Amino acid sequence: TTEIYTLSLHDALPIYQGVVYKLDLSGRETVLHTFTGGADGALPQAGVVRDSAGTLYGTTSGGGANGYGTVYKVDSARNATVLHSFTRGADGGIPIGGVILDSNGNLYGSTSRGGPSDYGVVFEIDPAGNETVLYSFTGGTDGAEPYAGLVRDSAGNLYGTNTARSGFAASGDAFKLDPAGNLTILYSFGFSPPDGSYPYAGVILDSGGNLYGTATTYECCNVPGGGGSVYKLD
Repeated sequence: TTEIYTLSLHDALPIYQGVVYKLDLSGRETVLHTFTGGADGALPQAGVVRDSAGTLYGTTSGGGANGYGTVYKVDSARNATVLHSFTRGADGGIPIGGVILDSNGNLYGSTSRGGPSDYGVVFEIDPAGNETVLYSFTGGTDGAEPYAGLVRDSAGNLYGTNTARSGFAASGDAFKLDPAGNLTILYSFGFSPPDGSYPYAGVILDSGGNLYGTATTYECCNVPGGGGSVYKLD
């Protein structure tokens, strides 16, 4: 590629609601969209994905019609369209991670809040902007509050992390969600090394089905080596 597409949480304008921008290899920046903090969204905190037509897709953590964030697209002519405005109801709210794109143009992501228990959801949005909630977290053994985006394998399984769950010494999980909506916890993180805790970032997937990610460390204890971890799940 000869260009980089990304976004910024703040821009140089007084409104400070963020921008989507393009950066070419000479370091020249082009702003593709400046968020207003209104219906178009505000404060994007994740990157973007790009389809074969050059359209960019992403999320904002605030703004939108209800103030709880959006899923948006910016086409090659720099026209911005909100595909979904979250309500923090059953549809979710406050997406911190970005979205991924499948070959049919469907988008997948997670929200940190919303759902029946207000612990976040995993969602799908079709090319027409229709949202389907694939899973709603309860805050129990299934965890809560996913902050990162997702990855998807060739069978349609989604993988990600959440950052909280019920019970002492439980501080987030790596999970798998199959196409039928069944959630499997692959690993539960504790408060201390060697596994780390609070996996705010997501995971990546290799061709063998292994997952890789990072976790921070709970800062209540003076534990040697308590600076976080890089992990692999087979």
